[in-house]
Amino acid sequence: MSTTLPDYQNDTAYHRPVMLRECLEGLDLQPGGRYVDVTFGGGGHSARILERLTTGHLYSFDQDADAEQEAQKLARPQFTFIRSNFRDLYAALQQRGALPVDGLLADLGVSSHQFDTPERGFSTRFDGPLDMRMNAEDGDTSASDIINEYSEADLHRIFGMYGEVTNARTLAATVVAARRGQTISTIAGLKKAIASVTPRGKENKYLAQVFQALRIEANDEMTALQEMLTQTAQVLRPGGRLVVMSYHSLEDRLVKNFIAKGKFFGEVEKDLFGRTNVPFDALTRKPVEASDEEVALNPRARSAKLRIAVKNE
Repeated sequence: MSTTLPDYQNDTAYHRPVMLRECLEGLDLQPGGRYVDVTFGGGGHSARILERLTTGHLYSFDQDADAEQEAQKLARPQFTFIRSNFRDLYAALQQRGALPVDGLLADLGVSSHQFDTPERGFSTRFDGPLDMRMNAEDGDTSASDIINEYSEADLHRIFGMYGEVTNARTLAATVVAARRGQTISTIAGLKKAIASVTPRGKENKYLAQVFQALRIEANDEMTALQEMLTQTAQVLRPGGRLVVMSYHSLEDRLVKNFIAKGKFFGEVEKDLFGRTNVPFDALTRKPVEASDEEVALNPRARSAKLRIAVKNE
C-alpha cells in the first residue's frame, strides 16, 4: 500500500504550499525544461519541481534572507536561487543566460514562516515590531513608518484601496490622533490605538484588512506584481505556462485582467481589423480553488485563487 501523502499534506515546518498538485500540473513540467518560481518562500513548490527535473533547471526568486537560507537545503546543479524581488525577473534571467523559460510559478502573498515569526510583524496574532518588509535588511519603508509618517489623506487612501476597510477615513483620522506625542511602533500599540474604531465581533477580519493594507504599501506589492506579470510575456517561450496563485481580490483582478487583455486596466486593444493581440490564452476560465479537505488542513488555502495560462505563439 502506498504511503504517499496527498500533495496538500506535503509541507515543512517552514511553509505549507497551497494547491501544490494543481500548481505542478499547471506548469506541465518536462524533465528537461527550464522553470522559474518567482516566490520561493519556504521552497515547497520549488522542491517538488526539482524532483521532476533531470537535465532541466529551476530558477527561484525571493528577496527574503530567511528564504535564501532555506534555499541552501535544495542546493544541486539543477537549481539556482536568486536573491531579488521578482520585479527584476527579466534582467536577472537574461544575466544568467536563462531565457526563454518553459514555465513560471508565482505564489503571491506572505509565507507561513513570515506569518509565524513575531519579529517580522506580519501577523495580528502576536506582538512585535510594526515591520512587514519582505526584505527586512533593506532601508525601505516599514509599516511603522507608514503609521507614523503618512498624511491622513494617504492613510485613508491605502486603508481603503489596499485593505478595503469600510471606515477607512475614520481609521486614518484615529491613527493620526493616536500618534500625536507618541510613536506607534508595535502591533499591540497599533491595536490599542485603533481599538475604538475596530468593529466588535469582527476584530480578526478587520485587523487582517488593516495589516494587509500596510503590508502591500510597505512592499509596493501591486506595482511589483504588475511589473513582474508584464515581464512574463518576455521570458516565457511560446507554449510556456504561466501559473499564478493569489490570496486577495486586488491581486487576482490584476492577474485576471493581464491574462485576458494583456493589460491591467481598460478594455482589450484591437488592431484595425478588430483582432486582439494578447500574449496569453487562459487555460482556467474561472480560478481554481482549494478543496474542502485542503482548507480544513490549511486555512490559508481558503482565499487562494489559482489561474493558469499558456503563452501564445
